[in-house]
Amino acid sequence: MMLTVTARDGTDVRAWEKGRGRPILIVHPGMDDGSSWHAVGEILAERFRVVIPHRRTYQTDLPGAGMTGELDHIRALVEEIGEPALLVGHSSGAVVSLEALVDMPSAFAGTVLYDPPLVADGLPFARDPSAIERARAAAAAGKPGKAFAIFARGVLMLPLPVVWLSAVLASVMPRVRPLMPSQIEDGAAIEQLGNRLDAYAGIKVPTILLTGEREQGELHARLAALAQVMPHAERVAIPKQAHSANRRAPAEVAKVIAGLADRIW
Repeated sequence: MMLTVTARDGTDVRAWEKGRGRPILIVHPGMDDGSSWHAVGEILAERFRVVIPHRRTYQTDLPGAGMTGELDHIRALVEEIGEPALLVGHSSGAVVSLEALVDMPSAFAGTVLYDPPLVADGLPFARDPSAIERARAAAAAGKPGKAFAIFARGVLMLPLPVVWLSAVLASVMPRVRPLMPSQIEDGAAIEQLGNRLDAYAGIKVPTILLTGEREQGELHARLAALAQVMPHAERVAIPKQAHSANRRAPAEVAKVIAGLADRIW
């Protein structure tokens, strides 16, 4: 079922909703509309009310509004839910979740944060900040493949073979093409936040810092930096998985979330 509410700026907040019981709010990653979490949501909906918003940044019919717009949409859903929710965030959606936890702490009973690409000491979001503007220019010129190549290499530092393959897909896949400008703005919002670890240290709700056992490099380093300022948070690594366990191992991800929910409630 589709849940629609109105944010303070009058824009529609659209979310997939299923199940009854205590609420779980899931904030999806980049280049997505929330559907990558539906399999996890279906499992959780057997016991919980699951709400998965289509993030403001990725609603291509709306003007961009950065992190402020993202939080306005989360706030509207929190008000609609009417009781503290368990907040789950994945990738850039986990950064949005961290900001929501700081901005409206009483709205949440706990949180699961899966691989947030946050800024930390020695770990900027964009290795080449000029790449964001160059990617914007390419997207505005109607060149989504070039835009993604610039973003993937200059910002995400992906290996060249992955960059070129992703650029081709961004050029030809109807689902991916319109999301490319949103991905760039998503990254720009995280870059603009800067290092917010001091603020995140004030998050007091029960927390799981989730990752995949196979994930290497900077995502693990960023999660480790968050763990240093949140020493009471539990770290969980899903065996044999990386950054897409929500798609590849939904039952295992749902088990982690349900386990925290059972401890909270």
